[in-house]
Amino acid sequence: MRFSEADNANGYLIDAYDTHGVVIGKQRYAQGLIVTPTQIIAPWSLQLADLTAESIDELLAFAPQIIVLGTGSRQVFPDPSLYFAVLERGIGFEVMDTGPLVAPITS
Repeated sequence: MRFSEADNANGYLIDAYDTHGVVIGKQRYAQGLIVTPTQIIAPWSLQLADLTAESIDELLAFAPQIIVLGTGSRQVFPDPSLYFAVLERGIGFEVMDTGPLVAPITS
């Protein structure tokens, strides 16, 4: 995997967040969503407690190199078996609260 400076010319980036959601471009999203470089799937209303191997398969259909699961205002980990479902396919899996993912909205 190659890391580089974020550049929204090559896809969608989460620009900002607050307790009410995230901003991508100029659009605010106040519900769960899937963000890939080429598309935004919203709403993705699955709750963390409802995350299953089948829902992980839905994410794997996008052929990601890594899955970053933002869990809102605090870090909450899914069932460990879900990590293995991803890692055994050679895909990275990070779980974090939303804060470290993006800059807060200041306006």
